[in-house]
Amino acid sequence: MADAARKRATYEDVLAADPRMLAEVIDGVLYTQPRPALSHAKVASELAFELIGPFRRGRGGPGGWHILVEPELHLGPEPDIVVPDLAGWGVSRMPRVSSEPFETLPPDWVAEILSPSTTRVDRSVKLPLYQREGVHHVWLIDPRAMTIEVLRRDDEGYRIVTVHADEPKGRLEPFEAVELDVGSLWMDPDESDPG
Repeated sequence: MADAARKRATYEDVLAADPRMLAEVIDGVLYTQPRPALSHAKVASELAFELIGPFRRGRGGPGGWHILVEPELHLGPEPDIVVPDLAGWGVSRMPRVSSEPFETLPPDWVAEILSPSTTRVDRSVKLPLYQREGVHHVWLIDPRAMTIEVLRRDDEGYRIVTVHADEPKGRLEPFEAVELDVGSLWMDPDESDPG
């Protein structure tokens, strides 16, 4: 007997998910995972701190960006519902942040903080979605391995621009105007995994 057609997950499934879980819908599939650990939140907070001063407020940098932590994005016609760890929009494309609970305009940049529980979905499911939606830059941050993969989108897909490893400072696209203290993102050996 043939399997019954699988029901596509929708925003209603996200709203009905356990509030202790992060719920996303990609290509009609509901993905849930526990809310990030505090070590994960620390990495996201440190990165936001590094970017917001110079790139949002123009303090020691060019300004011109909206940088948000864990924005809910509804992308595409179905839509797909994702929550990147951080996302940024140039103010030329998004002059102001909406008061709506989610954003439908694809960001110009996203950062995903990798952990054993998120790496597969971040790389194999979310990355193609970001490519489809025209996100120009993606950072894949592995705090344990002390690496940031900087990806830039072109006509053929994402290309690795650089893999920033170990070093405490760096100039990384699209924020190369300012040297960032990326060492604050690395995990100490005694810290727990940011998953």
